[in-house]
Amino acid sequence: MSEQMIRLNSSDRLDPTEIAEVLALARAAGDADGADPLDEHVLLRLRDDRAPAVHLTARSTDGTLTGYAHLDTGDPTVGVEIGLAVHPAYRRQGTGRALAREVLARLAGDAAPVVPVGAGGALRAWAHGDHPSAAALAVDLGFRRARVLWQLRRPLTAPLPEPRLPDGVTLRAYRPGADDEAWLALNARAFANHPEQGRWSADDLRVRLAEPWFDPAGFLLAEESATGRLLGFHWTKVHEQPGSARIGEVYVLGVDPNAHGGGLGRALTTAGLAYLRERRGLDRVMLYVDESNTSAVALYERLGFARWSAHVNYQRD
Repeated sequence: MSEQMIRLNSSDRLDPTEIAEVLALARAAGDADGADPLDEHVLLRLRDDRAPAVHLTARSTDGTLTGYAHLDTGDPTVGVEIGLAVHPAYRRQGTGRALAREVLARLAGDAAPVVPVGAGGALRAWAHGDHPSAAALAVDLGFRRARVLWQLRRPLTAPLPEPRLPDGVTLRAYRPGADDEAWLALNARAFANHPEQGRWSADDLRVRLAEPWFDPAGFLLAEESATGRLLGFHWTKVHEQPGSARIGEVYVLGVDPNAHGGGLGRALTTAGLAYLRERRGLDRVMLYVDESNTSAVALYERLGFARWSAHVNYQRD
């Protein structure tokens, strides 16, 4: 590491130039690895100056950004989420290991500023694409493989089954502002046992509704016709990056636990896929699902999805 230095952004915020550098680094790493190194949560927090976080950067002696680490400190009682990326041109030079050790030193209080972790909290880090070097680094630093998230894909050119809603259920588009509170309550019920999705706050929803990709017409709500009560939803997303083919996503799909077993999840899935194909003109779609969620995996496989890649969450207590 003689040609590298680690520095902490003094205000725990990145300025617009630094954000642009991080995004460019992430794109380069994603192009090289076939998987984006920083998840959506990190990218959203980069642009949201109200989101508490610690940013660590590794730079060469000429000032080039060679690596980046993000520590999400929004809720230390449940632990700290770590995101880390190294530019492909600066790998195998100790950049990732130096950043990881600096992260652990700050969490342990051996370097200032100290990042608090509440009692019982864990350190969690994603290895997007299950890269072998990330796995080796995780093992060396005492992290264990705790969770696997699969990315599944499906061509939209293949036949789609017709959505068949249960009796007394209708679909409509999301109404920003009017539906926010009811949707957050439904999301919390549908994902009560999910480590991230079920904890979404009004701020988490707000930043996504403000994203350029947000389209209320592609945010489908299933409601009970007689009462207007929300029973489920399928929030779709379209990825449009310069130089890359457009692809749709089953962004979030949820059903009220009291409405399980009636085929609503399947109907919502197929309705969203039809929207992406017929209204957005897409020919392929992806989604993320926990390996342990066997019922959801089975549903998606029956609908023609197949495994594309794996993302591994490493944890250190």
